[in-house]
Amino acid sequence: MIHRHLFVILIMLTQSISAVSQTAPLRLGIAGISHSHVHWLLGRKDTIGIKIVGIAEPNRDLAERYAKQYNIPLSIIFSSLDEMIKATKPEAVAAFGSISEHLKVVETAAPKGIHVMVEKPLAVSMEHAKKMEALVKKHKIHLFTNYETTWYPTVHETKTLLLKGDVGEIRKMIVRDGHKGPKNIGVNAEFLEWLTDPVQNGGGALVDFGCYGANIATWMLDGKRPKTVTAVTQQFQPQNNPKVDDEANIILTYDSANVIIQASWNWPWGRKDMEVYGTDGAIYADNRTQLRIRTATAKNEFSEKTFTLPENSPIYNDPFAQFAAIIRNEISLPPFDLSSLENNMLVVEILDAARESAKTGKKIPLKK
Repeated sequence: MIHRHLFVILIMLTQSISAVSQTAPLRLGIAGISHSHVHWLLGRKDTIGIKIVGIAEPNRDLAERYAKQYNIPLSIIFSSLDEMIKATKPEAVAAFGSISEHLKVVETAAPKGIHVMVEKPLAVSMEHAKKMEALVKKHKIHLFTNYETTWYPTVHETKTLLLKGDVGEIRKMIVRDGHKGPKNIGVNAEFLEWLTDPVQNGGGALVDFGCYGANIATWMLDGKRPKTVTAVTQQFQPQNNPKVDDEANIILTYDSANVIIQASWNWPWGRKDMEVYGTDGAIYADNRTQLRIRTATAKNEFSEKTFTLPENSPIYNDPFAQFAAIIRNEISLPPFDLSSLENNMLVVEILDAARESAKTGKKIPLKK
């Protein structure tokens, strides 16, 4: 009888340990902290699902400043990604350095089987993107690209309405993203240095905010490739952005639709909104939660309904919760999902073509 009780206790203990291991937080390392989006991660009050085990940042002054601000022990801060990985053994790393550094992060992490999340866009060029894609496939890791708009309820509701056919077949999208400019909104010096550098960022507003429209359009159109890409860039603030564009207008053409991307560091306020026009109506995603639907009526008129949407469920409301769920095989992303590699490979291809178009003044066809 005693042996039987011991056996039962052992089984219960094993099940308990198994349950704990399945729900253990994701061991996350941070690769660079010069990107100001890192504040959202370091300042999180809800750390359920992730545990920051190490930070790699060569700029010691910046590292110590943030360590003091967020009460981070200096013992988990390292001068290189290699050192941090060796000492802390993360399951995944989140890159918050320049866009040009994304390739190096993947080159370091992928051979060790460590998954990677990067801030948008995926890469500064197709040359970098293809190398990253090859490493992902060879080492079988997840490479996740994070955009703020991926977590907007209005973006997801727009896709749902299109799938339901509520506004008919899509004909036109207009996506507007940006703000008054990095210097005008007061980004930190370390961020400003590379964000306004054509090598480290790949461009100015065209890259920084053009990627949003390319990402969303690729998802809304189920991974279709544009036939052509045309772009015009301008520089309205040479005193603030002497090396890069701060105004970009990009047109993508498809067989039966077009997408207009208005990316700017010259808006009078920050904005991330879009309009989607179908054969029978239109959807206006005015911000994160405000959505309007206009339905065509007789006599060239329309009726309009306005909605305030609730936040998405946790796993679809937070990049780190979703990243952890993907790594744990709890969910898988559908093809050309907003954060997926195939979507963001096409985004980089579109941005490359947009830069070429702006430089040459020509419409650039995308190869099939």
